[in-house]
Amino acid sequence: MTDTPKGSPQEQAATLMQALPHMLRYDDAIIVVKYGGHAMGSEEVARSFARDMVLLEQSGVNPVVVHGGGPQIGAMLKKLGIKSEFAAGLRITDRETVEVVEMVLAGSINKQIVGFINAEGGRAIGLCGKDGNMVLARKVTDSEVDLGFVGEPDKVDATVLDQVLGRELIPVLAPVAMGADGETYNVNADTFAGAIAGALKAKRLLFLTDVPGVLDKNKQLIKELKVDDIRRLIADGTITGGMIPKVETCIYALEQGVEGVVILDGQTPHAVLVELLTDHGAGTLITR
Repeated sequence: MTDTPKGSPQEQAATLMQALPHMLRYDDAIIVVKYGGHAMGSEEVARSFARDMVLLEQSGVNPVVVHGGGPQIGAMLKKLGIKSEFAAGLRITDRETVEVVEMVLAGSINKQIVGFINAEGGRAIGLCGKDGNMVLARKVTDSEVDLGFVGEPDKVDATVLDQVLGRELIPVLAPVAMGADGETYNVNADTFAGAIAGALKAKRLLFLTDVPGVLDKNKQLIKELKVDDIRRLIADGTITGGMIPKVETCIYALEQGVEGVVILDGQTPHAVLVELLTDHGAGTLITR
């Protein structure tokens, strides 16, 4: 038996045959994608990501994009001569800084992603947590230092998203929210995505990161984990550093009602499509 020539009609047909059962599984499902940090990368990577979101929407999936923008915020603060400090991995956000955060997240980055999706034939709509009172934030108070206007999701009202989803529109959400005190809060994008995915009872929440997923002690990818496995791997030192808050957010999202959460490398071409539409997936799937 000869190998199927690469790129031939037979190979393309085989790819579609493999993808079809997965497309049926995710038909009309809500998939929340947290896109940010190194995964945003170059313009080429951003355009590729936009094409993937459009393809998902056109194949019957309802993608919701939540983006971060820490490097871009840092660059703008530096440009404006505003000193920025961190505590426990979170940016200390005074009133001057939160204005820049909102400008960058809900402004330039949000509209750039919307523009890329629209340029690829989709119809994206840019929103933030303030729109329609989508996310009400509360001030983070469990840090050893006062983080200023750093918040965490308190309540999510999905009314606006319910109006958008299923209408061939792709919501692109910036993690900026209003507090009950009327102040604007900078919300961690991972936590924001978890809260949104939970409120929408999403079938999948995908965290696009700069690592392949959760690795074992031999630095090999762990394909699937249950919540109990995660707690054990944290206890024995397999999961360390920045991956701990990431998997804790995954557990939070599952507790909110998300069916499954995946950590995967956003710099891998078409990582989202490989994860959702192939047998082997692309990262670490975490379920209850």
